[in-house]
Amino acid sequence: MSFRERLVDGELLSGTWVKTPHPHVVEVLAFSPLDVLVLDAEHAPFDRGGLDQCILAARAGGKPVLVRPPSSAHEQILNALDLGADGVILPHIRTAEEAANAVKACHYTTGGRGYAGSSRAAGYTTKGMAKHRADAKHVVVIAQIEDVEGVDNINAIAAVEGIDALFIGRADLTIAYAAETPDDAVVVEAVDRIVAAGKAVGRTTGMFLGRVADVPQWRDKGASLFILGSDHDFLLQGAARLAEAVKA
Repeated sequence: MSFRERLVDGELLSGTWVKTPHPHVVEVLAFSPLDVLVLDAEHAPFDRGGLDQCILAARAGGKPVLVRPPSSAHEQILNALDLGADGVILPHIRTAEEAANAVKACHYTTGGRGYAGSSRAAGYTTKGMAKHRADAKHVVVIAQIEDVEGVDNINAIAAVEGIDALFIGRADLTIAYAAETPDDAVVVEAVDRIVAAGKAVGRTTGMFLGRVADVPQWRDKGASLFILGSDHDFLLQGAARLAEAVKA
């Protein structure tokens, strides 16, 4: 099964953010049992060249790769998909109109994704238009909900045709609700609301979690995609364990 099929089916999936724009990091993580890697071009210093090399490394390693672009602008989506990403996590989706516009930008349709037959996604001209257009129908489109407005409009957003999953930005929701931590009641209630809205229309939901121990709680409520940690976390945690072991 493809990553998109597994996602839509609600299979329990794990992934991590990649914050370092270097293909070696992706190449190494492609050997891991993680289900997906997410290149964080919103909060890390990825330019087009960095995305290009990291997506190439993921594809070479046979690891599904998503991109979170800096925004949901058409050109940002086009860039990620032409480079060969399996899909996108689109930040700050606040209304059904924004969700529908983002879906349109991901697909070859009137006013949607601009066509190029020479990109990596198109097999550098080897696919031909018919096959490339058919393959492009299967890109993963994930709407990230991280604003109060997005939570208020969640039922309408979840119902938008072409959204494969809802992704919950708990840290941004914490800021949006002026809460102290992602564990504050107002944030947890918002997350509950998003998961329930997705479940009501058969839409997969996912989220970033700072603690692996929280996975069962949200899995029981219906979430199935969990992004945990990052390459930076792995470096720091591994170094900390080594230093502690030496001192012990």
